[in-house]
Amino acid sequence: MTPWWYTASITLLLSLRATAWPHWSFKSASFQPPKLKITQTGPTEPGFIFLGPRGGGIQPAGEAPIIYDNNGNLVWEGPQEPVSNFKVQQLNGRDVITFWSGETIPLGFGYGSVHILDNTYQEINTVTLTGHFVTPDGSQKDSYIDLHESYITPSNTLLVTAYNLTQQDLTSIGGKPSEWIIDGQFYEIDIATNQVINSWSALEYQDSIPLNSSHQRLSHSAGTQANPYDAYHINSVSSTNHGYMVSLRHMWSGYYLASDGSVLWQVSGDDGGDFRQVGQTNFAWQHDIRLLNETDTGMILTLFNNANTPTWSEGPSTGLSLAIDLTQKTVTGLRSLIDPNDPIRSASQGNYQVLPDSDGHVLISYGSTPKIKEFDGDGNVVFNAAFGTSNTVSSYRAFRSKWGGTSVFKPALNVTRNSSGIVAYMSWNGVTDYDSWSVYSVSAFAIKFQIIGSANRTGFETSVPLGNLSTNSIWVAALQGGQIIGISDIVTF
Repeated sequence: MTPWWYTASITLLLSLRATAWPHWSFKSASFQPPKLKITQTGPTEPGFIFLGPRGGGIQPAGEAPIIYDNNGNLVWEGPQEPVSNFKVQQLNGRDVITFWSGETIPLGFGYGSVHILDNTYQEINTVTLTGHFVTPDGSQKDSYIDLHESYITPSNTLLVTAYNLTQQDLTSIGGKPSEWIIDGQFYEIDIATNQVINSWSALEYQDSIPLNSSHQRLSHSAGTQANPYDAYHINSVSSTNHGYMVSLRHMWSGYYLASDGSVLWQVSGDDGGDFRQVGQTNFAWQHDIRLLNETDTGMILTLFNNANTPTWSEGPSTGLSLAIDLTQKTVTGLRSLIDPNDPIRSASQGNYQVLPDSDGHVLISYGSTPKIKEFDGDGNVVFNAAFGTSNTVSSYRAFRSKWGGTSVFKPALNVTRNSSGIVAYMSWNGVTDYDSWSVYSVSAFAIKFQIIGSANRTGFETSVPLGNLSTNSIWVAALQGGQIIGISDIVTF
């Protein structure tokens, strides 16, 4: 085990030495997203990269929900604020993008809201959670949704996590009769009405999830309201055929719950829980437990095995795929994904995404280590992207998803002058399907237009040198297959 003081010292040193990660800057937009350092060694699955970078090593104007293409070009940047869990989901049969934004606190969770946007990037739902919650500093929040989960179910409800403080008798684990503890909770919220329709509390199920099974030991400094004991650390919840699947990081376990919240079974990273272990099934400090191909006799379980915390190291982080056999009561290791040329020890965050319609491709995000890797069906790394300095920049999760974005806003145009004359810079934030630009001059009476330049689309922003013009007003048009699909305002210079 790595001593806590060593890890903390290294983290502090890296933070002090960190410099701003290389970032994009544009003439037609104020965005400054971090540049992706990409290495591709094989075919990848189609789709864009969805990131929520945050931290002291990137520009403030790059801390936002961000979509990149496979070459690392910006496609869309959203509101400039800390975000988490930015991804594509389905709502009422249509693709939407969702992300959490709000306040993160040093204890490792947050308070905020979930934003749901349509394919024009207009917000169609804002989900909040109110109620009787206690916070470490006693303050009240507009919404208590935690950053860890925002999962749209097939019933068009939203599953979110929440961290609530309460006082508890901790004498059974060496504490005092009344100490502060964080209760790991989740809520199922009706998106259309913002009403809670179900909730769950880990503390209410101590018979199935005893406090003494937590791997996060109660320290002498924990137990106050300002520094409560975090026995559970809930970090994912999703719907299943018969209820819910919950990940409790500090228990090294996933719990299959009935619809009434009772625990039907537990899979544990240290001893298998309710299952006999077959092959490599161990995991620790995990994130993002999900179920695939669920039947009444078994299913596939995937997770990101951090195997590390900021003060504890079990080994390199891996992506795991496990087979759960409910008849034989076994958990069998199927895949353990690691890049042998770049073993990573991710102290927090991260996810494992099975890419749809692929031959076994998986995208893994390493959370607190700002890297993304795509593995093929043989376990080879075919895509690697870095977007910041370790321990200073992170993205809670990252995804590769197909996405078609349009916009209710016009293309952006900026005009500059250099020694060679006029240069037009144009972009269209979030629009995925256009391939070229045309530049038009405007006559003195603004009734006659003439094409004076054109160019194929180049990444997020395209520039067209125009030389010395006889006009001082232009506009641009975005085209797809030769057809105009959007025009900018007229810019006079």
